Amino acid sequence: MTTYVYEIVPQNPGDAPRHVEIRQSMKDEPLTRHPETGEPIRRVVSGGLGLMGTRSAEPAPSSGHSCCRRSNCCG
Repeated sequence: MTTYVYEIVPQNPGDAPRHVEIRQSMKDEPLTRHPETGEPIRRVVSGGLGLMGTRSAEPAPSSGHSCCRRSNCCG
């Protein structure tokens, strides 16, 4: 079972949406009504977990310079 975040659709313009967590199978279709109150809801899609680093993808050269820093790169 997965826990999904749903947003209760505000009934009045200007009202802030409320959020609830609902457990359901990944195979289940997204809910359109709150299972207890019957209010209209929609599933919230958010970004996943990501890792960010500050290291450069370029390896440090062992001889103090790299042929790829020249105008004609090796390879």
